[in-house]
Amino acid sequence: MNAQESVPAPAPPVWNIANVLTMVRLVMVPLFVAFMFLPETGWRYAAFAVFVVAAVTDRVDGELARRRNLVTDFGKIADPIADKALTGSALVVLSLLGDLWWWVTIAILVREFGITLLRFAVIRYGVIPASRGGKLKTVLQVVAIAVYLFPLPDPLQIVAHTVMGAALAVTLWTGGDYVFQAYRLRRKVRSGESGEQD
Repeated sequence: MNAQESVPAPAPPVWNIANVLTMVRLVMVPLFVAFMFLPETGWRYAAFAVFVVAAVTDRVDGELARRRNLVTDFGKIADPIADKALTGSALVVLSLLGDLWWWVTIAILVREFGITLLRFAVIRYGVIPASRGGKLKTVLQVVAIAVYLFPLPDPLQIVAHTVMGAALAVTLWTGGDYVFQAYRLRRKVRSGESGEQD
């Protein structure tokens, strides 16, 4: 092995384009909420547009991070937080306006923030990255919320309810999976520590 091969690749900077997009998504959340509470129908369309653009940045920053090797531990934590801020605020606003049942909002938020706290609780053992199921959950939530946000005739509201039902099911299922991952990660690290002491 020569000297060049032994030199590790430099870590990507924390403030890279992917992480900047994540932070922009966070900034768009209060703008979305403000538009939702304005009375004219046109502002509802504006809120829908802001939500969709913010959701698209989630897809874009993830692709950029993977393609340009910009994945950082900060991004692994900040990205799901930005997702939860966007979808969580949308769910709460929809429930406040009477468009979505509160029990659905509460069930999703308890899962989302519970898993976020779990990530921080086990961060000393390692970072739990988003799984494929978690990504599917995010897509279903975003699509369901977007359908609720767009003013549809009453007969078509069944579409929003159906997609939200699927999103809720996947949300709860992936929540259980993350709890299991955290348990395995903690157990693996602790087993390694015990082995070193023997």
